[in-house]
Amino acid sequence: MRTTARPTAALTLTVAAALALSACGEGGGDTAEAASSSEAETVSFSWDRNLAAEDEDPVFEETTVEVPKNPRKIVAFDLASLDTIGALGGEVTGAPLDSVPDYLEKYLADDAFNAGTLFEADLVEIESQQPDLIVIGGRSSALYEDLSEIAPTVDLSLRGSYTENLERNATFLGEVLGAEDEAAAAVSEIEAGIEEARAATADAGTGLGVMVSGGELSAMAPAADGDTGRGARGGLIYDAFGVQPVVDDIAAATHGEPVSFEFLLETDPDYLWVVDRDAATGEAGAQAAAAVLDNDIVAQTTAARQDHIVYLDPTAWYIVFGGLDTTQIMIDDVLQIAG
Repeated sequence: MRTTARPTAALTLTVAAALALSACGEGGGDTAEAASSSEAETVSFSWDRNLAAEDEDPVFEETTVEVPKNPRKIVAFDLASLDTIGALGGEVTGAPLDSVPDYLEKYLADDAFNAGTLFEADLVEIESQQPDLIVIGGRSSALYEDLSEIAPTVDLSLRGSYTENLERNATFLGEVLGAEDEAAAAVSEIEAGIEEARAATADAGTGLGVMVSGGELSAMAPAADGDTGRGARGGLIYDAFGVQPVVDDIAAATHGEPVSFEFLLETDPDYLWVVDRDAATGEAGAQAAAAVLDNDIVAQTTAARQDHIVYLDPTAWYIVFGGLDTTQIMIDDVLQIAG
């Protein structure tokens, strides 16, 4: 690779039309033209921004930002937004280039600059590039204060359910890019794909999502109310794609700790849904998830005996976690069981 909280923030998509001014007498036409060109169209985006420090109880304030339509230069720290911007026909001028996966590089401008990392912005470089819009989310949300001093900055972090968030962000970015019809069509296609995947999992019996890292296993649980980020990401196989958890309360059953191979045999799900975290993060020398699960205990499980261990695209499910192209990858992953 180039390589809580109030759930759903209010989003208003209001396009402010350029004012058409007219003047009487000689020179009035020139005045109207100048006024019209100076009043650029914008899209309004609102969300509840957490003002508290990381280790403090959240304190929310509604934040509204006016974003210019058809921005010339977009900086995207949120990889899901980079995905959606590109899928809707736009391109991104600046991004944390070392974290952009191969399948999204096509959405970068030919002269795209490195804006920093997912956690730290190169403020000097970004300011020198004079972007018209900066998009943050998830890992990069803490960058808002610094980045908003450079250009209009919006936080497209997960709020509400995965599908709600996808539709909201795609609709907003479609407005920004002047691609409203394309956004609506893309969202409809994704929603149909998710429903197809849910139909496949409805007949698949029980399942368990497993994260493999450093040779250890962690059982993924459905997201709790208000979960964002890691909690929501881990629960996606259940929450968005309808997999029936093998036990009623996975979080309680595992106490939030890594689980053993014996746990897989004891719970014995019909399907194992596996994310190889080390492959996603590029951990050097790490043992592949398939090798970790290749042992006598796992071989006794129903999932192994029936060839029902499904390996999910680690970059899509762990790193990007959103965006139009990425969600289609997720849909295709789930639909492997329908073949």
